[in-house]
Amino acid sequence: MICKCDPSQEKACAIPTDSLAIKVVLAGQPNVGKSSLINAMGGSNLKVGNFSGVTVDYTKVCFEHHCHKIEMIDLPGTYSINGFSQEEKVAKDYLITQDYDVIINVIDATHLTRNLLLTLELLTKNKKMVIALNMYDEAKKEGITLDIKQIQALLGMPVIAVSAKTNEGIDELLNQIHNCFDNPRVHSNISFNDAIEDAIFDIKTYLDEKNYKYQDLTTREIALGLLLEDKNLFEQLHNQPIFMELQPILRESLSKIYNYYETKDISQIEAEEFNAIARGIRAETVKRADKKSPKQFTKKIDDILINKYIGIPIFLFFMWGLFQLTFTLGAIPMDSIDSSFSWLGEVVGENITNDDFRSLIVDGIINGVGAVVLFLPNIIILYIGIALLETTGYMSRVAFLLDGFFHKFGLHGKSFIPLVTGFGCSVPAYMATRTLKNKKDKLITLFIIGFMSCGARLPIYVLFAGAFFSQDQAGNVIFYIYIAGAMLGLIMAKVLRLTAFKGDDEPFVMEMPKYRLPTLKLLYMIVSNEAWMYLKKAGTFILAATILIWFASNYPKPANAVAGSEASLVKNDTISPKAQLEQSYLGQIGKASQFLFEPIGLDWRQTVALETGLAAKEVVVATLGILYNVGEEVDETSDRLLKEIKAQIPFASAISFIVFVMIYLPCFAASMVFVKEAGGYRYLAYLFILTTITAWVMSFIAYHITLAIT
Repeated sequence: MICKCDPSQEKACAIPTDSLAIKVVLAGQPNVGKSSLINAMGGSNLKVGNFSGVTVDYTKVCFEHHCHKIEMIDLPGTYSINGFSQEEKVAKDYLITQDYDVIINVIDATHLTRNLLLTLELLTKNKKMVIALNMYDEAKKEGITLDIKQIQALLGMPVIAVSAKTNEGIDELLNQIHNCFDNPRVHSNISFNDAIEDAIFDIKTYLDEKNYKYQDLTTREIALGLLLEDKNLFEQLHNQPIFMELQPILRESLSKIYNYYETKDISQIEAEEFNAIARGIRAETVKRADKKSPKQFTKKIDDILINKYIGIPIFLFFMWGLFQLTFTLGAIPMDSIDSSFSWLGEVVGENITNDDFRSLIVDGIINGVGAVVLFLPNIIILYIGIALLETTGYMSRVAFLLDGFFHKFGLHGKSFIPLVTGFGCSVPAYMATRTLKNKKDKLITLFIIGFMSCGARLPIYVLFAGAFFSQDQAGNVIFYIYIAGAMLGLIMAKVLRLTAFKGDDEPFVMEMPKYRLPTLKLLYMIVSNEAWMYLKKAGTFILAATILIWFASNYPKPANAVAGSEASLVKNDTISPKAQLEQSYLGQIGKASQFLFEPIGLDWRQTVALETGLAAKEVVVATLGILYNVGEEVDETSDRLLKEIKAQIPFASAISFIVFVMIYLPCFAASMVFVKEAGGYRYLAYLFILTTITAWVMSFIAYHITLAIT
């Protein structure tokens, strides 16, 4: 690894960078900007969203600073590490069982009291810690003055005021990480009420008299850990001789605490005490100017956007506008991209003499991958829209707005987040279901995410909408497809709630974050990461799939195409591309399964395209591009595939095909994530049966209704 630092750090660079690695853990409540802070510190491309559960698993990012390799772990946003939700379990497990050097506790400077509750829990873990007071710029705009030195004095930990948005305090925070790493751990200054302090004093006095040492903990920290029933500490001390003498003192101390609080529930006592401490710190360190609060501005917007009468129509209008822009703006560069790949195919093809090899390169690789890259502009526009919904705080409002509507279909309000995420990609959507604590709520949501058309299906919709509808109508058609899929998913959720997953769903609780304008840098990071993943998929997995499809569509060669005599060569000239395809491996596969798809109006080529889509939905367009763009009679203009689709596929069959694509099983990668989140392959079998039967039945209905109408 190359160490990049200023000349003043050159001496430190003599030590190998790997030996200087600092492992840092970011912990904080939802909506405090942890992922944005990592972006500001290391320039990493993490997804950032303004709702609970964006980071549903911890994420690792590495970068260098002052000749140290900093390995940063972003734990899921959690209100408490002592709870039972998936995020809390992930955070607690990592904080307790894993090795790391420094905790950065990220706090929202505009909500100090609430955020300090997690801070106080983290202090009981006795780790090196830095407190990052994020969104400090927003606090100043709201007229909030924070006494940073006093907060630091009360907590006993270094406190840095930062803003991930403006990069304020970022260098100071990074330097503080080095200071914590290089120096001994500092100890918390937190003081409790007299009952707990007296109990701590009694135990501490006994341990001091015994000159007892345990790891790097002070006797006060040991006493507090015992009083708060730290399981790991109890397990370590239980088999030591001192524990027998300590038990009577501990029992008497706890008895006094129980009497004072009139309960023996330590978790309740801890929560009550931490709440009191947090309120006290806020009272001593926070002043608010007498000025109009931005919350009033937020409330004015909310009165419109989450109005019970016009809120949902406004949301639908936003989604309609997004799909209109996706098609109309996305169509502008499509001709140029298509022409570029056509030109590339012609140039490359002219320099290859072998017919088979030329067909592989031009028809298989260039045309196949080009058919996928062609829709990159649509994907980018879609992800920009979804990123804006997430980062502005509107996503949480819509979840709240739709909660009552979702309950009618047996869904939890929080299901909205993974469902909307599913419009982008099913993989993170499946992972986002971890925010649902109830197993049945989670399973129902997992089963219907596939009905939300992911970004990989968008190229298929754009292709068919462009082929069969005018440009003015195409955007509306795509919007109707997405809405139809979503409504069908809700109906299936109700069916699942009444049959396979009976029971009541949990009440809906979600924080309403303030509205924030995302920075261009943040939007760029989110969208560029998604676009790069799309291109990476096109250049690797989809490339391999298109080569396989090309081979399967060109081999075996028909018997009368085998070279060896002049007569056979003459006969070879009479072989049409259609005949070649029908006799190929691909044709054989399609025809073998065509009887299943004939009742819904699909021929063997569309059947093959659907089957290859089980690997990745992007491959469907590539498959159609190969199957409908072979032979000399194919028009090589910019819209050749659209013309071939319109010419060779009946309108009713096209409708049936789109309906099937809208419903059937997600891609292979998403299916594997589904297995992990659902809890076993048997659920994948249920999902395959559910989506396949539903897709076939709905396609059958759509096909015959369209035939009757047209």
